[in-house]
Amino acid sequence: MIRLEYFEPQDFQLLIDWISDQDLLMNWAGTQFRFPLTMDKLTWYTLDSNDFEKSSTFIYKAVDTESRQTVGHVSLTAINRTNRSARITRVLVDQSKRGKGVGEQIIRAMLQIGFEDLNLHRMSLGVFDFNHSAINIYKKCGFHLDGILRDINKHGDEYWSLMEMSILENEWHETNLVSQSSNFNTN
Repeated sequence: MIRLEYFEPQDFQLLIDWISDQDLLMNWAGTQFRFPLTMDKLTWYTLDSNDFEKSSTFIYKAVDTESRQTVGHVSLTAINRTNRSARITRVLVDQSKRGKGVGEQIIRAMLQIGFEDLNLHRMSLGVFDFNHSAINIYKKCGFHLDGILRDINKHGDEYWSLMEMSILENEWHETNLVSQSSNFNTN
């Protein structure tokens, strides 16, 4: 199991170590950062974040509850308390932990924070169309495809298209009930 905890300066180096090339940085953050990722850039990234009453951005590390190891990263940005909406961004799972359900746990924990703690109505995200494992996780967690922004980022000699996805509070409640009921033992 994982728990989301606020991302802090002592976590910066691990994230820098994980993002070892331009392709991964672009997949993680789009055009927000230029390679290489640095302490100064992460300091800027975390400014004015993680104040539950005022911030429009929350930045988390995903911590394995047994080993206490950081296994991932995620942000909730563009929090609009009037429209009750926000955007999940910069999802990353430690490469050694991929394929073990960590990504799904991170997204489910983020949805719980958004819909339960922040009382949001809508959460959205963008994912490059070639990132099939992430797309499968988002669909499994109840996200729906809103549309595709074709050839939105030029990377080298190719263009990357972005899938826009969202989930509404009633969809999350339905998905959450189904996933909870599938965990009950009927014996």
